[in-house]
Amino acid sequence: MWIGIAAVSGMIAVIAGAFGAHGLRDNVSADQLSAWTTGAQYHLLHSVVLLALALFAMRTEAPIRVPASLFLAGIVLFSGSIYLLVLTEQRWLGPVTPLGGLCLIAGWASLLWLARP
Repeated sequence: MWIGIAAVSGMIAVIAGAFGAHGLRDNVSADQLSAWTTGAQYHLLHSVVLLALALFAMRTEAPIRVPASLFLAGIVLFSGSIYLLVLTEQRWLGPVTPLGGLCLIAGWASLLWLARP
């Protein structure tokens, strides 16, 4: 299941990056474009992490549900809120972005559990 989620997430990240570079370039401010780019970069990076976790679990049968779920939540909350902020300018979404960042940090921290002897 996690390989499929990683594949869909990675595909959406590439589409978002291309849309930012080509579709938004002339339609939003430089700050908004920079924010979009950051969201797309974090989205793609953590999609690759999801794929790596899924492959790791296939090889080792290690339980990855917690870190993978945290990374997925982080992608949705962090990158998703940035995408929506740029597209809709709904300022109430601003506080969602740091929550997504905390999920990403927690995902990385939860990898320590997998690294234990």
